[in-house]
Order: sequence, then C-alpha cells, then structure tokens
Amino acid sequence: MKAIQHYQSQFLAHLEQYNHARTPRHLYDPIQYILGLGGKRLRPTLTLMTADCFGGDVSASLDAALAIEVFHNFSLIHDDIMDNAPLRRGQQTVHEKWDLNTGILSGDAMLIMAYQLFESYNATQFQQLTALFSKTALEVCEGQQYDVDFETRFDVTIPEYIKMIEYKTAVLVAAAMQMGAIVADATKDAQQQCYDFGRNLGVAFQLQDDYLDAFGDPKTFGKQVGGDIIENKKTYLFLKAMELGTLETQTELKALYGNAKENLDQKIVRTLHLFEQSGAADTTKQAIQSYTKAAFDVLETIEMDPNKKQLLRDFGSQLMTRTS
Repeated sequence: MKAIQHYQSQFLAHLEQYNHARTPRHLYDPIQYILGLGGKRLRPTLTLMTADCFGGDVSASLDAALAIEVFHNFSLIHDDIMDNAPLRRGQQTVHEKWDLNTGILSGDAMLIMAYQLFESYNATQFQQLTALFSKTALEVCEGQQYDVDFETRFDVTIPEYIKMIEYKTAVLVAAAMQMGAIVADATKDAQQQCYDFGRNLGVAFQLQDDYLDAFGDPKTFGKQVGGDIIENKKTYLFLKAMELGTLETQTELKALYGNAKENLDQKIVRTLHLFEQSGAADTTKQAIQSYTKAAFDVLETIEMDPNKKQLLRDFGSQLMTRTS
C-alpha cells in the first residue's frame, strides 16, 4: 500500500499542471496565487486514498480531488474578506494583495471552475458527484453564516456549535471521502460509511484546531496562538468554560470577550487560565477523542482490505496528534 506522501505528491503534480497562468490576468493571477500557497491538502489526499482503498483508479479521482481543493480555497478567499483578515498561511490574503472586488470575482470564478472539473466523469458519476458537491457547498455557506451569527451571541449552545463546525468544516472532509468512493464505484452503503467516517473525523479535526489555537506551541502551530481569543470566537473551549465554570468565571469571560480595549496578552493569559480552571480544556480533549473514536468505529464497519483500512486509521491518527 502506498504511503500517504505518495497520494499527496500525485495530487500536487496534478494541481501544478492545472494551476497555470491564464487571461485575464487580474482574474486568474489571484487564483493561481491562493492555490499555490500550500496548506495541508487534507481533503484531496483523502479523495485519492479512498478511491484507492476501494480498488479504484487513483488517477481517475484526481479531478474530483482538485474540485474539492479549488472549492476549499474559494471559500478561504471569501472568508478572509468577511473576516477582514490580512494574512493567510503567512502570506497576504487575496483581497489585501489585490483588492476587494478582485477577491470577490476571483472567488466566484473558482466556484465555477470547481464544477467544471466534474465534466471529465461519466454521466452517472457526474450526477452523483455534482449532487453531493452542491449539497456540501450550500452547507459550508450555512456553516459560515452560523459562525457569523455566533459572534454577537453569548447564548450559543454546544449542539449549535457542533452543527456549525460540522457544516463549515466537517462536511467537506466527508464529501472528499465519498467522492473517492463514488469514482471507485463503491456501493451506496460504503459511500455513506465513508461520508460518516469523514464527518466525524472533520469535527475532531476542527475541535483539535480550536484546542491548538489556545494551547498549541507557537513554534509549530504556524498561526498566532490565542487568535480565537483575540477575535472573541465562541469556540468549544469558551462554551464549555461558560457551561462548567462558576458564576465568577462566566462573568469574567463575558467581560474579557466584551472589552475590545483589553490588553491582548493579558486577555489571552487570563482566558487560558479560565479554560483550564473550569475543566473546559480537559473536556475539549475528551471530545476530540470521542469524535475520533466515532470515526474509527465507522471505519471498522467498511468492507475493504484490512491493510487499506489501517492506512485510513493511520491518517486519522496523524491528524489528531498533529501540532500544527
């Protein structure tokens, strides 16, 4: 069985071939730029791995994997505009490097380009892939809206938050896996199992991201530790601290998240203390383990070669033990 790095290198070669200069340059240069910024390439790698696990032709799944990656980066361009973010992966965001209108239009073009990539498949696969893709794309938009809505609410519940990260993050991981199964002509049951595995893994991945944002090592995390706290994001850690903490903890957290003039370093230190003191930090780690176990429980039900199944398990384990 091929190593995970082999799938990644196959995808990157396909991406490089696709990501070339086009005209008009002011539309396509930003697309070439964002697709070249790197990233984990988690989703397309899962598409290729899943196709291979069901005995499919990995090269035949490359366009579906690329569609997922193009869509993901389209969403990042528009997310960065909505967040007024200056940096993405350590580099200028598209709307900062060019301008706001360019970011909007180039993002729109990427969404269309993602759909075009499904045109290489036969009629049955095209219908299945585009139906799944449309459902997923709309859910990602819904997840983003939930995220925006939560910024001004202090009464967000844990189930609401889980639904938000499921839509904003996990469904795209799930769809990436199901697309690999579709291209490999796996059974409907197997396709659904792949989706469920990816969805649980995606939730665990986002919860791990929440935890690393607060408690990660600045040398390895790759982003500013405490960024979510600075932006007053109601993450799982925050919500659990509000749920488990004393009245004094709740009052202080509300004050910390409601005071824009707070000393940021002091705000981060104090908030992290409250996360740990309330038990929210430990509870978040338990939730990560719980969703990871749920993913692996689904994986055990999928009929495939045990060695291939172990590859997916290893991939999931690597995601949950990462430091960046």
